[in-house]
Amino acid sequence: MKTFVLLTFVTALLLVRESLGFGTAPPPSLAAQRRSTTTTTTTTTTLQVANEIVSEDAVEEASNESPRNRRNLFKLPTHSNESVEAILRLSEQSLKGLHEHSLKLSEQTTDSGAAYSMGESDLTGGGHEIVFANSYVDLGKVDIIGFDYDYTLLTYKEELLDLIYDMALKRLVRDRQYPEEMLQDETMKFDPRFSIRGLAVDRETGWICHLSYTHKVAVAWEGREKVSSARIQDEYRGKRALRPSERRERIKPLNDLFSMAECCLIADIVQFFKRNDIPFCPRNAVNDILGAIGDTHISGDFHRVVAKDPGRYVRPTPHLKQLLDNLKAADKSLIFVSNSPYWFVDAGMKYVIGEDWKDDWDAIITTAGKPNFYTAQNRPFREVCLKTGRIKFDEVMSFEKGQVYTEGCLKELTRLMRWKSEANGEPKRSKDALSGNNVLYVGDSLFADLVDAKREFGWTTAAVTPEVGFEMELQSESHLISAQRSITLILNALRLLQEELGTGMRTDEDLGVMDTLERLVSKWRDHESKLMGNPFGSVFRARYQPSLFAHSLRRYSDLYMSSVSSLRHYSPQHRFYPEDSRLLSHEIDSAEQECWDLEDVLDIE
Repeated sequence: MKTFVLLTFVTALLLVRESLGFGTAPPPSLAAQRRSTTTTTTTTTTLQVANEIVSEDAVEEASNESPRNRRNLFKLPTHSNESVEAILRLSEQSLKGLHEHSLKLSEQTTDSGAAYSMGESDLTGGGHEIVFANSYVDLGKVDIIGFDYDYTLLTYKEELLDLIYDMALKRLVRDRQYPEEMLQDETMKFDPRFSIRGLAVDRETGWICHLSYTHKVAVAWEGREKVSSARIQDEYRGKRALRPSERRERIKPLNDLFSMAECCLIADIVQFFKRNDIPFCPRNAVNDILGAIGDTHISGDFHRVVAKDPGRYVRPTPHLKQLLDNLKAADKSLIFVSNSPYWFVDAGMKYVIGEDWKDDWDAIITTAGKPNFYTAQNRPFREVCLKTGRIKFDEVMSFEKGQVYTEGCLKELTRLMRWKSEANGEPKRSKDALSGNNVLYVGDSLFADLVDAKREFGWTTAAVTPEVGFEMELQSESHLISAQRSITLILNALRLLQEELGTGMRTDEDLGVMDTLERLVSKWRDHESKLMGNPFGSVFRARYQPSLFAHSLRRYSDLYMSSVSSLRHYSPQHRFYPEDSRLLSHEIDSAEQECWDLEDVLDIE
């Protein structure tokens, strides 16, 4: 019999065991040990909520499916060709063995108390504290560091997204005559189990879509009902994607963490209309909802509520002050640039750092209007009166430390920043100090914070991406590892049986077996998405391809991390080196595809 090369049960088990800490893994480095014993309390809403979903609801739902459905996941078709049948039976045996071992590992970790729990206040983990590099970055050459505020310096509890959702819904009822019954509907609440960052809404259909890096619609939901593949194919002319001109007209990205409330509200309103048989125009509904969310932000309504009670909405960030002190001690100049109003950021920064928070910054800019802040040419700064919070009318000729400014643009910022050295009173920075890679800007919103900073001015950029920490921890769970390895096994079986069938025409039986295996892969991917705790799956993967968000993260951020506080673990002169950036299939190391002969490993005659 021909030797079949396949990623086997035993290989998968070894990967599972290594991921869960069993076996003989090498000891962690001292730096990793230090990170793993440091308490992280800056995890954002996405992380805290996701743990509850995954550890209780999603794993239980995905693991405890009906016996029939569970059997179907491990049942492969049969084939009359002896060699093809051998491939199928060996693959089926591997699937079942992998699942059984996964269950045993789950029982071991549960019994030993080692099961992962994102909600624990003393949770640490190297994955949460690591700064990842997409390109080479030498912090020693960075002498100016800018920070965004919302979801960067400050992170928020789930209550903030609840608040934004509720305020926008009330605006729709009050200002746009949406049914008052929506306010009494118990299902019309922000649901963290539904939305993730990096989605998009199709204005024409009202669908919430998860896009791949090629802009293809991998998953779509109409309200709270999943759109079938057939409907997606039909809507997008069999390509799952629109032409660029159509895409710009129809697709609205929902990229930042605030957008999670926006995404959920769109889905819930569409579902309300469908459930109550209310005819509606999806484009009008989407525009109304986007407008209501925008008005909620512009009006300052939720800002005022949060500023009055920051403890209810803002997460403590105990390591932020340490980070800023470290950077100042290394002679880094710090710039605070936020789109939020001064009185709002003042309340939040006082809560997390203290009354003297402004002393840490060389320049403080609020209501900056990013991304236009980067591209505007003639937008002067205005000074904020710290006593009254009102805007002054006199012209800003230079920046003074400890003062707060509003509006402005990068061109003006470059002109006004004239720091003096304590030694000789000479200018500390050159005239074009804010141009080039000597500036690092840290933010959470790729397109509001980072794209223009990198593309137009060549700044080094760092993205705060809390989903990284959560997904790294989740991917060490045996249930998810089992699902991922199962998909790999079935895809390898598909490749092998086609190799065995040769280059001739396929029979109806051949095509039927291949179709069945492809459907099984799709079922396993649905199963994998359930384990992620939401209907869209990983923020970084759109089904089996990198998501558009992941592609943008790689393209526009030099560094990324789960929390800005992660930077405190690195020297101000640390040099970051990217991982292997190869993307094409043929460039993957053969070692990564190392497989075992099933007959040898499983001792099959």
